[in-house]
Amino acid sequence: AVCHAPAVLLNVNLKTGESLLKGKKVTGFTNSEESAVGLTEIVPFLLEDELKSRGAVYSKKEDWASYVIRDGMLITGQNPASSEKAAEELLAVLENKLQNSL
Repeated sequence: AVCHAPAVLLNVNLKTGESLLKGKKVTGFTNSEESAVGLTEIVPFLLEDELKSRGAVYSKKEDWASYVIRDGMLITGQNPASSEKAAEELLAVLENKLQNSL
């Protein structure tokens, strides 16, 4: 999930009622990147804040840098510049799964 895409996980809860994101290492579009593109007053929420509020272990690099985190099977990228690296990480995971199934 790259850029704003981790938002799809915000309301996903485990059977225990805990957020799927609790304790997971993630990244996503930063508050400062949102501000830089003039969207802080337009978007319904700031993703960085919401990920943290769900208990995610959020980290980031400088604005617009490529940055990808993998926590188990969860792969997140900070912004559009992270797309290629996130795709490469996904391919590596799939390749590993395929090799282990042979």
